[in-house]
Amino acid sequence: MNHKIQRINSYEDDRFDKTILNQHGAFIVDEKYKCSFKIINKDSAIVLFDKEVDIFQLIDEFRFYSEHIINFYEENMELIKTFTPNNIFHITIKDIQPSQFFVDIDKVKAIESFIKSEEDIIIPLTRINDSFVSLDGHTRLYYAVSKGYSKVKGYLTESGDYLEGFVEEARKRKIYSPYDLNLISHEEYKVKWDKFCDDFFSERE
Repeated sequence: MNHKIQRINSYEDDRFDKTILNQHGAFIVDEKYKCSFKIINKDSAIVLFDKEVDIFQLIDEFRFYSEHIINFYEENMELIKTFTPNNIFHITIKDIQPSQFFVDIDKVKAIESFIKSEEDIIIPLTRINDSFVSLDGHTRLYYAVSKGYSKVKGYLTESGDYLEGFVEEARKRKIYSPYDLNLISHEEYKVKWDKFCDDFFSERE
């Protein structure tokens, strides 16, 4: 069975615990099944899911955003699945080229609850023309800069062919490192970033 899986990106949703929402661990499957991932340490998560859901498809969807999480457990801590560890390395923040240009202020406030040091920040990266490019985690990178951190952790992964276009646009907007990211309101973010993405992908069709 191939499920329709929706990741909940909002930080306000009465169906899920606030901790789950802050960790981007909330998912709705086939528009009716509520599933969630609670990250419990640097590489592990507990999964709450309906038995009608293909848990392995759900885990793959979650790991699209968080490949550094490699151990998945049921609520009773019975192991569901484990993956080969990523090669995680330290990287200087200034050496990361963002693929976005805006940061949502509400998201920054949300991550304050679980990021206590630079060791808690792990970013998916890819290489484009000898540059390290962040695929995700721009809120965490902005937060790292605001806290005065000089480095974070990263791991290399594959990216879609769209990413070069995102990077090109970021550089046009003078976004060359996380220090250049623009903090805006949640409402403004939804308009500006969502519009850019919609326009970008509609032009590629």
